[in-house]
Amino acid sequence: MEDLSFFFGILGNVISILVFASPIGTFQRVVKKKSTENFKGLPFVCTLLSTSLWSYYGLLKPGGLLVLTVNGVGVAMEAIYVSLFLFYAPKNVKVKTAMLVLVLNVGFLGLVIMVTMLLLHAPLRLQVVGFLSAALTLGMYASPMAVMRRVIVTKSVEYMPFFLFLNGGVWFLYSLLVGDFFIGVPNGIGFILGATQLIVYAVYRNSKSTDQKPDMEELDTKHCFEIEMPRTDKNLEKAEDNSIENVNLHKTSTGFTRGGEGETARARDEV
Repeated sequence: MEDLSFFFGILGNVISILVFASPIGTFQRVVKKKSTENFKGLPFVCTLLSTSLWSYYGLLKPGGLLVLTVNGVGVAMEAIYVSLFLFYAPKNVKVKTAMLVLVLNVGFLGLVIMVTMLLLHAPLRLQVVGFLSAALTLGMYASPMAVMRRVIVTKSVEYMPFFLFLNGGVWFLYSLLVGDFFIGVPNGIGFILGATQLIVYAVYRNSKSTDQKPDMEELDTKHCFEIEMPRTDKNLEKAEDNSIENVNLHKTSTGFTRGGEGETARARDEV
């Protein structure tokens, strides 16, 4: 039984590291363009918090070496992502993201460690940290559900994140073998959600897309949390200009511009 749990633990490590590595292409683009463009830093900050809590859980748990190793790698990779994001982000985004890092990854994480170490005894300490870690993992598995809506609307399955399905299944089996409730519940739910995604894939895999293919940034949910695409100031100005232009065109076509009014009045007079 120990050999089997070790095997699934190693397999889970490999798959989880592949999940952690999925944003590498995104940050290669960021470094190349020296800009974070429209990416948000929140997913990376939250994943850094999640991996930090799981690393702490692995330290507290007897026999938690495999949990510690995979999440230790996750902490290192997420810290690199967050650092690159802060380096290349615009000033206003950089300030907001830095505040999030201070609040979540320094303040909240530090508070959890301090309270659990100073005020709680060992069994309760492990339960509190396990509960917090499991809650964040549920958020990780729930976020790609937004992709399912896109799949149903566009009838395209190009962006379904199957690594999360595999990740949930392997760690769920591992949790059954070692008897860990905190690892089992979120990953079991993640496995079910992943199976639901596979069903959606089976339904729509032969369907033709009914919408234009979205940008990769809009659907990059392989990395635990969905990366949304906010409108930048330039995009906002451009959208406003286009909006004004469209209104003017609409007015012109329906005869409601000043020139149009004059022409219409003269036409009436001639009649």
